[in-house]
Amino acid sequence: MALTELLIIFLIIQVIHFLGTWKLYIKAGRKPLEAAIPIYNAIVLMKIINRPTWWVILLFIPVVNLIMFPVVWVETLRSFGKNSTLDTILGVVTFGFYIYVVNYVQDVKYIKDRSLKPKTETGETISSILFAVVVATIIHTYIIQPFTIPTSSLEKTLLVGDFLFVSKVNYGARTPKTPVAFPMVHDTIPFINKKSYLSSIQIPNFRFPGFEKPAHNDIMVFNWPTDTIPYFGYRGTERFDKPIDKKSNYVKRTVGLPGDNLQIKDGIVYIDGKELDLGDRAKIQFYYTVYSDKGVDLNYFANLGYNEFMSTYIASFTNQRQIEAIEPYVRDAKKQDNGTFIIKTMGLPASVIQNNQIPLQAVLDKEVLINLTANDVEYLKSQNVFDSIVKYELPNEGTRIFPHNRPGWTGDNLGPIHIPAKGETVQLTLDNLPMYKGIIKEYENNELKVENGKILINGNETNSYTFNQDYYYMMGDNRHNSEDSRYWGFVPQDHIVGKPVFVWMSLDQNVPWGKFFDKVRWERLFTTVHGTGTPYSFFIYFVILMGIWGVYSFVKYRKKKKDSFKY
Repeated sequence: MALTELLIIFLIIQVIHFLGTWKLYIKAGRKPLEAAIPIYNAIVLMKIINRPTWWVILLFIPVVNLIMFPVVWVETLRSFGKNSTLDTILGVVTFGFYIYVVNYVQDVKYIKDRSLKPKTETGETISSILFAVVVATIIHTYIIQPFTIPTSSLEKTLLVGDFLFVSKVNYGARTPKTPVAFPMVHDTIPFINKKSYLSSIQIPNFRFPGFEKPAHNDIMVFNWPTDTIPYFGYRGTERFDKPIDKKSNYVKRTVGLPGDNLQIKDGIVYIDGKELDLGDRAKIQFYYTVYSDKGVDLNYFANLGYNEFMSTYIASFTNQRQIEAIEPYVRDAKKQDNGTFIIKTMGLPASVIQNNQIPLQAVLDKEVLINLTANDVEYLKSQNVFDSIVKYELPNEGTRIFPHNRPGWTGDNLGPIHIPAKGETVQLTLDNLPMYKGIIKEYENNELKVENGKILINGNETNSYTFNQDYYYMMGDNRHNSEDSRYWGFVPQDHIVGKPVFVWMSLDQNVPWGKFFDKVRWERLFTTVHGTGTPYSFFIYFVILMGIWGVYSFVKYRKKKKDSFKY
């Protein structure tokens, strides 16, 4: 939707407001034309309904205003004595047009100094809920948003089951592109799996100034640029074109910045010919083929914190209690003719095995493919427990690697790639056009055609293009198990959601809820995402602060109760 169309809609709303309220403005002692002046009419209306002037700001904040409009309709009705439940329902379900009836048909009087306190307990509850929803929506949309790690693409750095707080203000908060949307959900309304937004109404992109710009190694949350599915997890084949802010959220590490020349050699990222310094917190992993003639004992990996593999055991149960104890951890089980079970599991706590005296015999494969960091590979080699550990090399997958016309490129060896920066001009050829086709057509909304060997942009023949925004190259730390820029290309600046700041909760997906204290990764609670050195948990300080606040609230409550008793 163009800016002109938005302006027309805004003016239509002003006309609707004027026609529906000018008589009420007169009854409130104001001039009728005050109902027609944009923005000023909202300021006057706040005075009429005896609400603070800063509420006007809330009426212009996308998504938040969807909550505030019904509130203002109801407050307007109550300012003219329309306090019944029916009046409230009519005000909301008619989208405020019930005010027309009050304005033209009914003889109402303005209540200048009406009490703002709800007259019923239900009204008090509804007012509190609305206020909480407004505050939460503002925080969620413009300041900080909770986010969970669903996949292992950043494993070891961020774990599956980590719950993050993602700051919107570091890089600058975006206004929602879809202003008519269900608050505090993404692309789908929970439980009913219905679209959460109205795609026909979209506003131009706008980002507030941020405190910093994305830097190398920043972990970033962004909208997946090539998302064409209706909701995350969709398995159909139909294409769905979604607004930017409703594309699926991804989290990866920033390895390439605007203007960089990036190359990957044997899995190592090089920027402008120099190896990218990843810092001491990045835990880069690659698949390694581990071989042992005696069989590969997976406990060596489990002891180092790896759990992305399935272990196989032969179990000889002697009682039902043993079966019930191990059942929550078993992914597959098959009973054999001799009464034993072949079980597969993603991890069995030693305490469960020991406390229930479960007889298990590990089934060891001679060769295992497993993700490992370079430091852990060196450690395992020094222990001489395996015959060989050889780094796996990603195979040639034809043209799966972006830009999909370089059949010799693989996920471990590609480039060089120049990452576009705002204002840069690139010379276009039929050979490099696939590199920038998505930018020109999808992200910067131009018409692109190739006719008779000539490149046409918006109908004009050209051999160059100037970029309108910055672009980034994102990769997962789990290099052999990450769907990232190597496969779908650049991340536009307007797709950036925010910067993860700390982990507030972390749950081990391989431990059942019945083992809550084992399921929670206590050492990861309230740890920072960025920085250097071993992540440090600030959870104890949070508990202390909550304790102090609890004592303060209790003392304040007792004092208030005591003072009220005196009267």
